Amino acid sequence: MDAILLVGHGSRDPEGNEELLQFADKVRQAAPQYKIETCFLEFVQPDIARGIANCVEQGAARVVVIPIMLFAAGHAKIHIPFEIDRAKKLYPAVEFVYGRPIGVHQKVMEILTSRLASAGFKTGSQELPIEQGLREPETAVLLIGRGSSDGDANSDFFKMTRLLWEQLPVKWVENCFIGVTEPTFEDGLERVLRLGAKKIFVLPYFLFTGILIKRIEEMTAEFAALHPDITVELAGYFGFHPKLVEALLDRVAEAVEGQAFMNCDMCQYRLAAGHEHHHHHHEHGHDHDHHGHGHEHGHDHDHGHDHDDHHHNGHHHDHDHHRVGT
Repeated sequence: MDAILLVGHGSRDPEGNEELLQFADKVRQAAPQYKIETCFLEFVQPDIARGIANCVEQGAARVVVIPIMLFAAGHAKIHIPFEIDRAKKLYPAVEFVYGRPIGVHQKVMEILTSRLASAGFKTGSQELPIEQGLREPETAVLLIGRGSSDGDANSDFFKMTRLLWEQLPVKWVENCFIGVTEPTFEDGLERVLRLGAKKIFVLPYFLFTGILIKRIEEMTAEFAALHPDITVELAGYFGFHPKLVEALLDRVAEAVEGQAFMNCDMCQYRLAAGHEHHHHHHEHGHDHDHHGHGHEHGHDHDHGHDHDDHHHNGHHHDHDHHRVGT
């Protein structure tokens, strides 16, 4: 039997954890052929070790581990692979497969444009065909992500920003982060003002609610009150969008079929560890170099941010190690 273990981040906000569990139910409904378990990395039980044990106790011969995260950084590159390696020793008769985070994915673009439309954004208007170079001159979209200490994750967020600009008839699609790195949310808001935007759509790049989403809501309302001459709209986070279920099931399918390859070329942990990292893992008899497994070198990387709203891989363009936020 195959079991799918969906690994959520975990939030200090119980509402965010409940949303992840409800999302997992929607995945179950969409894919009844799989036995699906859930677990969390932080703040709430069951943890990943317990999640794996639950799968094994139900008779799983293979456990397919899928991170419910937008991009891969510390958790997807180090913490989850570490737990998988421990589980391989504990359950030598069980096969483990590690899938990719959601990452750079066309269905995420569809979620973003859908959330903008729900906030009143007129997408694809006939008056402003992008192919003729006509873009709404006073409207800006400000994409806001969690922020990561991993440059690979942040660069994929920038890539998604550019891909969104390619699809929207607006002059500016800018981005910023709520924590850890720059540009900050305040920087982003100030930037679109200086560019001359008269209408600003704030678009959260977050899977579920949590402390950070609520902070974004408060800060957006404060900014709007300070600038009554500007129209400011806050779009919804991803939540239970049906395309999110589809994107996650894409990751499940490629992992089940053995197609989930993580890109290590830009991985700061691989670069820092050098060859010792690879040879160390070859002792386990499985090559981790392109699967994101086994980045267990002791990087005590500082995630000085609120670890809550669950995040952030995409086509076979080599960007598969990502997650905005840890």
